[in-house]
Amino acid sequence: MASRLTESTDPWCLRAGESAELLHDHPWRRFVVLGDSVAEGLCEPVDGYPDVQWADRIAAELRAVRPDLAYLNLGRRGLRAHEVRATQLAPALAFRPDLALVVCGGNDAFRPAYDAEAVDAELTAMISALRAAGADVITVGMFDVSHSPAVPEPLRAGIGERMRRLSAHTGALAERLGTLHVQLTDHPLTADASIYSSDGRHGSARSDAIATAETLRRLAAHLTATRQHLG
Repeated sequence: MASRLTESTDPWCLRAGESAELLHDHPWRRFVVLGDSVAEGLCEPVDGYPDVQWADRIAAELRAVRPDLAYLNLGRRGLRAHEVRATQLAPALAFRPDLALVVCGGNDAFRPAYDAEAVDAELTAMISALRAAGADVITVGMFDVSHSPAVPEPLRAGIGERMRRLSAHTGALAERLGTLHVQLTDHPLTADASIYSSDGRHGSARSDAIATAETLRRLAAHLTATRQHLG
């Protein structure tokens, strides 16, 4: 049962010492996070898992390798994609990052009037500006929160369709714009109740631990590819 797991025994989480191996000698020194409540971190506590949200965990693992890493999290709950760009892109660029995490659009997709192309345009503007400034950019296809037991049954199908459309669009943008994309929407546990919070909108500490593992493995794949390219 998931309730009996801890992070150290969870097969979907990092094993002891894995993060140090994955991030060995990584180059990043300035990490910025832009987005909504997923970026800010509203994970619900779960016994056996640290009460530390996803972006903070990534920063801590990066800092374990490079203690001088500078970290700025601009994420704020409730923001739609255009509000993230309007309020966070300028300070993010001023921070001079070499690594950025951009995660938003969920608040747009929760609305029946979700405009996928408009969200795409906002994400494209943010990613392009950060890439032009020299930063590697992480994007994410989020867990499909329509599977949360707290989502009312009449709303489940609509939310699920829109969340998957957001994920598909973000994945296409990632391929076109060259981001480090973390695909969680089709994760084997996306329909597991243990990864969602009781509010029907956010994840649990378990989901953040799993997202951290998937993100660090994506960063490691990028590092390996870069080193092989450089010979």
